[in-house]
This record gives sequence, structure tokens and C-alpha cells, in this order.
Amino acid sequence: AASRRAKMAAAEKRVVGAAPAGYTALAVKFGERQRSPHCLLVKEHQVREGAGTTHPPRRTLFVLNVPPYCTPDSLSRLFARCGCVQSVDICEKPGEKKEKLTSKFFNCKTVTGFQVAYVVFRKPAGVQAAKALSQEGPLLISTESHPVKTGISKWIASYAASVVDQEELKAEVDAYMQDYDKKIAEEEAKAAKEEGVPDEEGWVKVTRKGRKPGLPRTEAANLRVLEREKRKRARKELLNFYAWQHRETKREHIAQLRKKFEEDKQRIALMRAQRKFRPY
Repeated sequence: AASRRAKMAAAEKRVVGAAPAGYTALAVKFGERQRSPHCLLVKEHQVREGAGTTHPPRRTLFVLNVPPYCTPDSLSRLFARCGCVQSVDICEKPGEKKEKLTSKFFNCKTVTGFQVAYVVFRKPAGVQAAKALSQEGPLLISTESHPVKTGISKWIASYAASVVDQEELKAEVDAYMQDYDKKIAEEEAKAAKEEGVPDEEGWVKVTRKGRKPGLPRTEAANLRVLEREKRKRARKELLNFYAWQHRETKREHIAQLRKKFEEDKQRIALMRAQRKFRPY
């Protein structure tokens, strides 16, 4: 048992020591029974001057190799021992702006790979203290009071979260449609107010609400138009169902034109023969 613990300690040192240039490797575990640690790569986040204050320099820790099941709360608790954590942002790629989710059911992107994180401390000393954590043993992220779900438990939780509450979904859709109707009403009121008013160059914008406004299409009118287009398409498909039918139709049409041309020639010749006035 002692030799096995020694081998595991040596393996952990190799993992921690195999960090790229400029990064510090932090060994973490997502459970006490986990044998091999996971490696987080951290360094001080450096940006150009005037690049923004979302991730301020000297107070922001840039973290690589963040697993998809690691949440901002778990990272905040992990680095809380280094100082007061102001915010934690997790993104798929470095420099990517995290979009604010406005809906619980729509535009929810599933995370499938490793990510990057920006940990912002209130004081610059927190960044240096976080880099010094590499001297300690593997840090435990998942605890009994704040567990991080992995493996089968994570899949079960993801499946349970994918089941939609119909009442909650209906409430969100109704709220969205109310906002949409309000926005359309405001746009129509603004267009009606500006109708007939010339702009700075004297041009008047012509809209469909002029002297001959377009008739609004009701659901019945739309159904009639679709039915008419469907019948027209069906006739065309039946007429040209086979290529030989199309060739025969063209051949018959040409033959009728030739027959009519010959009949017209004979009628013109007969009319010339019946003329009574013969100057020559």
C-alpha cells in the first residue's frame, strides 16, 4: 500500500510538472475516491490597454482545461481560499463573449468539450495565491455539502433537466408573444405617425397604407391560394409525368400547327382564284 501511494504521488508530480510555458498546473479531484487527478492550467490574464474592464488585468486568473461538468460556482468555491472572488466566467474559447441566456427552453447550447474560465478576484493578491496552490496536493472540488455531478449521475441530471414543464413553457411563450405584439403595435403606430411626412430632402415614403392599401390575407385566403397552387402543380405533374408523354404532346402540337398552316394556304389560294377583278 505504501509503494502504491508513492507511485500515485510520483504520478501526480509528473502531471503537475507537465505544464506549458507560462502556465501553472493545478491538480484537482472531483471526488475523494478518484485516483488520478485532473490538471487545470492557470496563469495571470493579460490584455492590452483599453481592451475592456470585464476581465481587468492583475486581478483576473485565466484557467484552461476546464471540464464541461465544472460550474462557475464550483470554481468560485475552489479559488475562494485565495481571496474574495468577484466573478467567474466560463467560455468555450478564449476571448469569446458569453451570451446572456434570455430563455430557459430556447437557444440553450449543450457543452460537449473542455472550456476556459476567467476568475476575477477583488485584489491582485488572489491571482498569486491561486498560482501558489500548485505546491499543495490535489485540490478537492466536489464536497459533500457542494457535490459536482459527474458520470452517470450527471447524465441522469441532464436528462431530468431536459424534460420540459408545459405550464412554464406556455407562460414563457405567452410572455414572448405579448412583447412581440406590443413591439409590432409600436412600429405600426410610428409608421402611421410618419406617413405622408416628408424627410429632410423632401421625399415622402410610400407605404401599403396609402390610397390603395394591400388587402390583408386572412387564414381562409391563404388556404385558397395554397389549394390553387396545389391543383396547378398537380396538373403540371400529371401532364409531364413521363418524358415520352411530354415528347408526344409537343409532337401533336407541331402536327396541328402544320395542318392548320396547310389549310390556311389552301383557303388563301381559293380566295385568289375566286377574285373577279383581273387587271392582267
